[in-house]
Parts: sequence; structure tokens; C-alpha cells
Amino acid sequence: MDLACPKVPRRTARRVGALLGAAALVTAATTLPTATAASAGSPGCGKQSAPSGDYTVTSGGLTRTYRLHVPDNYQSSKAKRLILVYHGRGKTGAQTEAFSDLSKLDAIVAYPNGVIGDENKQAWQGAPYSADGVDDVQFTRDLLDQLESSYCVDTDAVYATGKSNGAGFTGILACQLADRIAAIAPVSGAFYIEGTHCAPSRPVPILDIHGTGDTTIPYGGDGQRDLPDVQTWVRDWAVRDHCDPSPRTSQLGDDVLKFTYKGCKADVVHVAVTDGGHSWPGSDSTSGPGYVTQTFEAHELIGAFFKAHTL
Repeated sequence: MDLACPKVPRRTARRVGALLGAAALVTAATTLPTATAASAGSPGCGKQSAPSGDYTVTSGGLTRTYRLHVPDNYQSSKAKRLILVYHGRGKTGAQTEAFSDLSKLDAIVAYPNGVIGDENKQAWQGAPYSADGVDDVQFTRDLLDQLESSYCVDTDAVYATGKSNGAGFTGILACQLADRIAAIAPVSGAFYIEGTHCAPSRPVPILDIHGTGDTTIPYGGDGQRDLPDVQTWVRDWAVRDHCDPSPRTSQLGDDVLKFTYKGCKADVVHVAVTDGGHSWPGSDSTSGPGYVTQTFEAHELIGAFFKAHTL
């Protein structure tokens, strides 16, 4: 009898591997608590809501834009998770939606657009090239107010992720908006040192993903651009979240190392892609220069991490 396994198509095999990889990373990273309390529904519950599309919100005297994805199973009577996604410098929310696959998650997903700064490129607060005088933290508050009043949002399950400059901005949100943002997951983050003290109102769960071969935002930092070493940035959050000082290191596949801090008041996890570029793990679309791992898919890992954490 021939007991050989049937041949699996390459894309299917890669997809299965990505799913298993994401599950393994998250299971080892968190305790995956089961929510027992009722969802904290927003004022938009019970209202007729607009579909997915492009919308505006006024903030700081400016008309700001964002793209919104509303899942097909959305019901105005049931509170839904909300994920805010911040694009990289010179990119848009629409472009980030295209390569990130975050709209595949069971959540309302908003992709806001930054204001044009240096070199005529959209950017976010906290970077040296961002537009002067623009308060993107207040913009995020105003965006949340609008979304929570228009849709049935679980206000205990609001999250922020993004790439590059947008990922760096999620770090600022964790510092300044911890009362509304349950967890963040920056990818290839540009964590420019502002010189301000970060004192979040509560411990904030952090999932950080970065490629060790990133030449745009170097893994080891860049003193000339005021960019810290990525692991130093993660360790700083481990201190804020009262973790044990030394993380547990594990490996997934041939190209992913995971650093999990223990004893924390909020989970801190760092995923390092060996030789990974300034790219979005698992993406089939162009997301930035350099190597793109297919060991796991970032949107699945991020979605699972967010699902495990609420305010």
C-alpha cells in the first residue's frame, strides 16, 4: 500500500504554514485570556451605518481623510473590534490596506491618511519630516469619536498598528492614548526619539515586528537620524510594563526569532525576521524593499494578538 502523502500545491502549503506559524507565535506569546465581560458598546450601536468607503473628519481645523473597511458580518446590534492602521511616510491608507491584508480580519478597520510634510510626502507626528503643528494624537481622538458614534464599536477593543513612520506613531499613541488604545503592533517601526517622557496611564500590550536586514529603518538603530536600536525600544516597553528583564527566545522556521518577556503586567513580544527587509511579513504585494518572509502572515499574528487583549 502506498502511504505517501499527496502533493500539496506550493501556495496552499505556504498558506497552511503561515497559519500554523501565526498560531504558534501567538500561543507562546500570550495567555490568550477569554473575555467574560460584555462588550463595551459605543454610542453608534443600533444606528444605521455607512458601508466601507472613503470618509472625512475635521480635526485641528483640517479636513482629514480615511478609508474604512466594514466587515460583511457587521451588525449594528453587536459591538465590533476596531483597528486603526497608520501608513508609512509618503504612502496612503489605501496602499496599506492593499498589501497588509488587515481588512481580512473580523473587525472594523480604519486607514487614516497623514498630512503632507517635508518633500511633499504624507507623514505622522513624531518624525522629523512630519508637518509642523499637526496634532495627530488629537486627530486620532477625533477619528475615534466619529467612528464610535457612527458604528457599534467595542470601546474596550480598539487597537493600533502600522508600518514604518505609521508604526512609530503607534508608539506615541501607546504613550499618550492608553486609555483608549488597548494594544499596539508596529511593523518596521521608525521610533524617532522625541525627547519627551513616555508615561502611559496603564501598561500597554506591545507586539513589535521588525526585519534584521531592514536598510530603511535599521534594526540596530541610526544615531544620525535619532532612531533607537529596535531591541532597546522593546526593552523600554518591557520596563514600563513591569516585565522580567530577560526575554525568552524561541525560533519559528528558519528565519523568525521571537522574544517573549515574562512576568509582565501587559504582554511584550518582539518578532525579529532574520534578514527581513522594510516589508510586511507574508504579503504577496509590494510592501517595501528587501526580503519578505512567508513563515507567517503579519495580519494573522497581529489579529490574534489584538484579540487576546482588551482594556
